[in-house]
Amino acid sequence: MSQYQSQSSFSSVFTISQDHGSRKASTVPSFVDTMPEKNPSKKSSESGDNKGDENEERGNWGNKIDFILSSVGYAVGLGNVWRFPYLCYKNGGGAFLVPYIIMLFAAGLPLFGLELGFGQYVSKGCVGVWDLAPLFRGLGWTMVIVSGIVVIYYNMIIAYTLFYFFASFNKVVPWSSCDNNWNTEFCEVSKRNLSVVYNASESNATRPAEEFWLNYALGRSEGLHDMGPIRWQLFLCLLFAWIIVFLCLIKGVQSVGKVVYFTATFPYIVLFILLIRGLTLPGAMNGIYFYIVPRFDQLGNPTVWKDAAVQVFYSLGPAWGSLHTLASYNKFHNNFHRDGITVGLINCGTSVFAGFVIFAVIGFMSHDSGMPIEDVAAGGSGLAFVAYPEAIARMPGSVFWALLFFFMLLTLGLDSMFCNLETVVTAIVDELKPWYPNIYDKKTHITGISCVIFFILGWPMTTNGGFYMLTLMDEYSAGFSLILVAMAEALIISYVYGVDRYMRDMMVMLKFKMNIYWKICWMAISPSVMFFVFIFFGVGYKGLTLDDYKYPPWAEFLGWGMVIAALLPVPGYMIYFLYYKAHGTTWKERFFYSLEATDSWGPALNKHRAEANYPLLPDQPKSGLASSGFNKPSLGFNKPSAVKKQWQPPPKMMSNGTTNPAYEANGDNGMRNGFSKRNGSYGSYKKEPVVLGNKLDSVKWSRDKDVPLPYNFETSI
Repeated sequence: MSQYQSQSSFSSVFTISQDHGSRKASTVPSFVDTMPEKNPSKKSSESGDNKGDENEERGNWGNKIDFILSSVGYAVGLGNVWRFPYLCYKNGGGAFLVPYIIMLFAAGLPLFGLELGFGQYVSKGCVGVWDLAPLFRGLGWTMVIVSGIVVIYYNMIIAYTLFYFFASFNKVVPWSSCDNNWNTEFCEVSKRNLSVVYNASESNATRPAEEFWLNYALGRSEGLHDMGPIRWQLFLCLLFAWIIVFLCLIKGVQSVGKVVYFTATFPYIVLFILLIRGLTLPGAMNGIYFYIVPRFDQLGNPTVWKDAAVQVFYSLGPAWGSLHTLASYNKFHNNFHRDGITVGLINCGTSVFAGFVIFAVIGFMSHDSGMPIEDVAAGGSGLAFVAYPEAIARMPGSVFWALLFFFMLLTLGLDSMFCNLETVVTAIVDELKPWYPNIYDKKTHITGISCVIFFILGWPMTTNGGFYMLTLMDEYSAGFSLILVAMAEALIISYVYGVDRYMRDMMVMLKFKMNIYWKICWMAISPSVMFFVFIFFGVGYKGLTLDDYKYPPWAEFLGWGMVIAALLPVPGYMIYFLYYKAHGTTWKERFFYSLEATDSWGPALNKHRAEANYPLLPDQPKSGLASSGFNKPSLGFNKPSAVKKQWQPPPKMMSNGTTNPAYEANGDNGMRNGFSKRNGSYGSYKKEPVVLGNKLDSVKWSRDKDVPLPYNFETSI
């Protein structure tokens, strides 16, 4: 046997007994141990090296690089450029890297790897993966709703970058002076050699880049109560942004996988060019020193640790559903373990590298204007659309640098948009497939319809008060809800499905066992970090403000309405499943039934289901088993309706005189999976006798060899 097969023998799993709900450890034989190798000299290669789609109906990434670049593009977004550098400066400079790296390995990477493996194993989106425990299927719909809300306002940010990109096609960038019709009498271009130096704390003076952003780009009104008319410039930019997104997603992952070769790599080229340019400017080293000088006294402030956890969480993007979706298009034996670590470290390194780029230019701006760095430094939209553009306006060749910078922001935003929208579309398509078998052929139409709907929903953000709406959605749509989802996901997989059982599933794909670091993080450390962040959010909650504007109570009520709307599917689907779908004569039986993985849970293709000891799907041909080293066993999956069946133990001895491992694992047990020798029936569960839950419940012998298929492989949840 191969090294993997010998390592996987008699792995232990931790599951829920269906009759009593008690937890017990069961030692079980691995199916691959009992099956002979078709060709021992031929080692199975990683699926990434194979050509063509493994899952022809659903499709796969063209190759491994497509997935890596898509994941990098999803993880490395606008937040790496406009949020991390500011957080680093605000929370202790270089000392901020200590809590940031700790949070990366305590929560970021474990949750990132958890979702990649989760989606890849079953080749389903963020809703379908919850066949693992259908009671919690509403968590998948929460992810879809959050992603849907986010794409509405996120594409508006892309529209802003398009607006600035087109506005940069001038002899000089329009935010470099105070001689425009949108400027006010308070506009002042600050220079070190002027007799009056701009000081934001002592003057009503405003900077030209700030007035361009507020008065011309946004035309910002007095508040959310004053939305005003649609601004046609922003409307057209939003329309153009949605056209770009649709064209890039027109063929799903096949087209996205090619687009990301540019959109995921181009930002690094631009960041490197901007760093070289920034380092040649006067005052650049002052800005970099301000960015990296460690202030270790800040590490005693819990806010610093909260900011580090939040930055890691939102940057890597677990609980959004996008990681399930991206990984679901991988081939079954792709090494997601290596990919997840690689993408996580690239994301972390990009954030740190972007900080040098940003603060080199911020240092130059401080030197040129005479303003203190702390007055120049900003985060979020203030950095992207005010501070950095103003610094660019002070450079020779400002038009070129502006075009380069905003095109980089465009590519950074598009990658995240692709993944979030694909999450929504994939969930819809996967859920409709049982009713419309050919739904994958209509995926382009569903993508187009989704783009139109989201474009219409984004119209209010093209008005004068649109930025107030965008800020409200950004603050509430993906805050509390995603933290709860991430925490619940880790706990459900660890304690309901069983962390050992999950790691064994991952071992089938990876051909090696993941180390104990992942297990400890999933079971305790990562949920604890999320709980800490959630409590901190709750205790430190304050009313939402934007500059000097304080949102009225009705606006905050609207924001909390988005949070509740995203979380409603969780209890809603629980009630629906327990009342309409679950089997059992008592609510207790229904509850434990709903914690049990469905018959469709497991790998998507039968050849992989056989490897992982799952019953074959009846709607797939069984011919693929031969190529995987199996003897085309007769599994008997034409399941009869609910009948009583007399329990019989597996044979103790095999024909070669050795003890049957299935007998050693299950033996002459009196009760298992709700089946009782005393009454010889399945009680009130009314499950089919051949398949119970998601594992085989009887020995079936191949016609050619005395090799048992798994008998009662493990207790069903």
